[in-house]
Amino acid sequence: MGTQALPAAPGDTERTVTTRLYVARSLRDFGDGFVAVLLPVYLSALGLGALETGIVATVALLGSAVMTFGIGWLGGRSDHRTLLIAASLLMAATGLAFAGSNAFPVLAMVAFAGTANPSSGSVSIFVPLEHAVLAHAVADQRRTASFATYSLVGALAGAAGGFAAASPDLLVRLGLSTLASLKAMFVLYAALGLCAGAIYRGLAPVPEGDHRRGAPLGPSRGIVVRLAALFSIDSFAGGFAVQSLLALWLFERFDLSLAQAGTFFLVSGVLSAFSYPVATWLAARIGLVNTMVYTHIPANLFLIGAALAPDLRLALALLLLRSALSQMDVPTRSSYVMAVVTPAERAAAASFTSVPRSLAAAASPALAGMLYAAGHAAWPFIACGALKIVYDLLLLWTFRHVRPPEEQG
Repeated sequence: MGTQALPAAPGDTERTVTTRLYVARSLRDFGDGFVAVLLPVYLSALGLGALETGIVATVALLGSAVMTFGIGWLGGRSDHRTLLIAASLLMAATGLAFAGSNAFPVLAMVAFAGTANPSSGSVSIFVPLEHAVLAHAVADQRRTASFATYSLVGALAGAAGGFAAASPDLLVRLGLSTLASLKAMFVLYAALGLCAGAIYRGLAPVPEGDHRRGAPLGPSRGIVVRLAALFSIDSFAGGFAVQSLLALWLFERFDLSLAQAGTFFLVSGVLSAFSYPVATWLAARIGLVNTMVYTHIPANLFLIGAALAPDLRLALALLLLRSALSQMDVPTRSSYVMAVVTPAERAAAASFTSVPRSLAAAASPALAGMLYAAGHAAWPFIACGALKIVYDLLLLWTFRHVRPPEEQG
């Protein structure tokens, strides 16, 4: 185990570091929240068709995965603070480039090399670095709680960003054109990047001796590979029940209205977000792996039950129960990955476990759409629940004896 990059003892330093990370993430996720909604609208306003919009979205997702993988490789060799500031400047450049260009080739290049993510997901060049800094900053006993707060802040900020996507309508009423209003939102995205960079600048630099000079993954390579493989199964399964397909199923199966759907997904998101602190409490009593598994299995049984439910009320009730449990593995998973690798490997481990998850999740929605189009509307959700239960059992069997420091002894 290498020397920690930031002090782990409780006190002002720990509170300062965690607060800076929470505030920076809230700014980033707020920006990601409205960009994910406005990006296709903006491209359409520029006169680009569905094909060009799809290409930009695909290129952006691919670029996010490549950049995240690269930042994990660099994370063990470079000062995390310096990399976070550089990533913030890239975020600012991305927003300004989108606002300043109308040419499709330029927009496609910016989408690949920049930070805009049309899925508003967790694959980002910031995430591996923030995970490593957060794990370095806090003591083992507070690591899971810190990741729960980190996840909660991100979820709420992302939701607020999605709500802020309606801002261009307000700017239009104030006299701006639609295109100018959309460009203003990308300028705001750039400003949020600069603000995040200013916050990261206050972090303590990593001592030179803490950087690895060899491969980004060393003694923990086997653990990381197994975790990445299992997490990919989970993400592949999750792709069968993406929110857009779930909404389509509710519309067609139960004739759910848009207003009802909006209320349902709002409540569902709030339940998921506030399950993170509950996961911390539970993990302190039964362990990180057990929390991931024993909350996930009931959640997936609720999903299967909802797919077979005969009426709307039962289906929605089961889906809300699922929402209250299904995301408890988010902070516990992040905490566990950081706990079972050496400090020098943390950025690489966060990267190498998140990128395959993102790629695996991209493969299954098309299969779900094929099942849906073939008249088997419930089967994607049944497949999702069943595959996730298989993942849970494999995770429990494979890592039941690999315990984080706070659970040893």
